[in-house]
Amino acid sequence: MTSSLVIESSSEGDTQQLGQRFAAALVPGMVVALNGQLGSGKTNLVRAVCQALGADENQVNSPTFVLMQTYFDGRIPVMHFDTYRLADVDEFLAIGGDEYLTDSEFVCFVEWAERISEVLPVDHLIVDIEQTGEMSRRFSFIATGIRSAEIVSALRNCCSRNS
Repeated sequence: MTSSLVIESSSEGDTQQLGQRFAAALVPGMVVALNGQLGSGKTNLVRAVCQALGADENQVNSPTFVLMQTYFDGRIPVMHFDTYRLADVDEFLAIGGDEYLTDSEFVCFVEWAERISEVLPVDHLIVDIEQTGEMSRRFSFIATGIRSAEIVSALRNCCSRNS
């Protein structure tokens, strides 16, 4: 049985609030697969989560050209990947990205995760982001296992109480 949740955001403020709630639900070792078109808000969501975890939000930017960024200064260290420019999964493996995906110390966010889907852990959280307007977004959270289902459940409980 798949556990999923859809959350609508009508503004950057809504997305910031979602990031805070998402951060509260995250645990070390979780891998979050972020999928969405260019400009859909993948990096903005990561920035909001990192800020809520205590990292300097000004340091969070899209790792499109450097492939990965690390943020150690929050409650949970974050590894942020952007696989858009990778030719194939072998390039991801060559930079050692797969080692972080199995490291229980980090939360890993992978933008354009469908490009490396074969090396993602069985239990990861998929976040599909759809731009529904100039400032509005639809976030679909899809669990693929027990740990990711716990995060979806925590988000569901938090968002239904505080909406």
